[in-house]
Amino acid sequence: MTPDPDSTGPVAIVGAGVTGLAAAFRLGQLGIDAVVYEAGTRAGGPVHSVCRDGYLAEDGPNTLLETSPKIRALIRDIGLADQCLGADSRASKRFIVRNGVPKPIPGSIAGWLFTDLFSLHAKLRVLGDLFLPRQPTDAPEESVAGFVRRRLGGEFLDYAINPLVAGIYAGEPERLSVAQAFPRLAAVERRHRSLFLGQLLGARERRRSGETPRANAPKLSFVGGLGTLVSGLLRAVGNRVEYESSVTALARHEDGWEVESRRGHQVHRRRHRAVLLAAPAHKLARISLEGREGNSLAWLAGIVHAPVTSLVLGFRRGDVAHPLDGFGLLVPALEPFPILGAIFNSSLFPGRAPEGHVTITCYLGGSRDPGLALAPLEHQLGRVRESLARLIGVRGEPTFVHRCVHAQGIPQYNLGYGDFRERMRRLEESEPGLRFAGHFRDGISLSDCLVAGLRVAEEIAGSNPKAPAPAPRANP
Repeated sequence: MTPDPDSTGPVAIVGAGVTGLAAAFRLGQLGIDAVVYEAGTRAGGPVHSVCRDGYLAEDGPNTLLETSPKIRALIRDIGLADQCLGADSRASKRFIVRNGVPKPIPGSIAGWLFTDLFSLHAKLRVLGDLFLPRQPTDAPEESVAGFVRRRLGGEFLDYAINPLVAGIYAGEPERLSVAQAFPRLAAVERRHRSLFLGQLLGARERRRSGETPRANAPKLSFVGGLGTLVSGLLRAVGNRVEYESSVTALARHEDGWEVESRRGHQVHRRRHRAVLLAAPAHKLARISLEGREGNSLAWLAGIVHAPVTSLVLGFRRGDVAHPLDGFGLLVPALEPFPILGAIFNSSLFPGRAPEGHVTITCYLGGSRDPGLALAPLEHQLGRVRESLARLIGVRGEPTFVHRCVHAQGIPQYNLGYGDFRERMRRLEESEPGLRFAGHFRDGISLSDCLVAGLRVAEEIAGSNPKAPAPAPRANP
């Protein structure tokens, strides 16, 4: 239990999810050593692929969005370029359920004019965005529902944004903060007044930055699933991950941080030059923090997480009437189905099902029905099969079943969430060398978490006078 006398020790990273692994990798590129403390027995968090009986199932996300040039560069740098897959272009179509029928989301102005997904009144109401004023700068924080209802109308909220929010956050538009959950949407109104005008005028800025809107971002995976990304990061990071090592306390010193961790019945203390907190918020809340101002992390327990179950099913192709000619479908809360949505995995990437079979992933629970996410498998399976029978004509027994329950799933960027982010920012300011990164801070998508890990590693390197300067990046 004697502290390591080397006060210029490696950077401590708490959590071996993709954020922590990406940060450890980038720090290594910049010549800075890191130790990754992982309380569990494997890395990657929810990013985990299961191969069984010719099927490939994902426990967590199913695609990696290439929203930034940093994503492709990371894939190249960790040696996975030859295993990377782009989604089948024929699977670009998405469906939203209305009146019990999956209807394609229009992808063009002509498609929007003639779709029966929205009424004529709804289409005209959406065009009213062109003439609406900005929200006053001193207006109270607005929910996603309030923002969309004000600018685009109630029908668009019910049959576009409600299912979209369920598919991204497993959340509810009435609770989510538009400024926190969709900051770019709120920023477009502030800058351009109209969302339509902002979409047109902002295209040049996006091209200049190299960033890609999520709706247009290429969808990526790997031959062996997204778990390949975790394996590649682990190979690149080397032996820097310490498994079954739970961090229990952090103490600030003049020359860095002391990290206390437990492995079994043994307690270890080690000095580090900086600490990156990249584990889920509800786990970080258990860590004791002794800083210059006696700060605590217990407040992180106030972040709400929506429970979600991922249920991956395989069927014979002949037992599914729908052509599955798209990415998947989303279900509005107004529709009488228990699922939040479904992804047509075998239409997206090859090797997801045996020949003559298909794979479909359904999502249950979220803020809409948290109890269902935690229900027994038999109950969930019955509800899902009934829904799939009505929605896409599935009959017969599933030939593959894989379930993953995320009891503390997706952090909800609800009204007031900015207070959590502001508290993190103030803590970083008052406690030099302490950083936060991950889906509770930087966005919930896999690409958000990867980019956040790379960014925070460069921030740590930039604040460390003993580290070499970060290598310049080529302009995208």
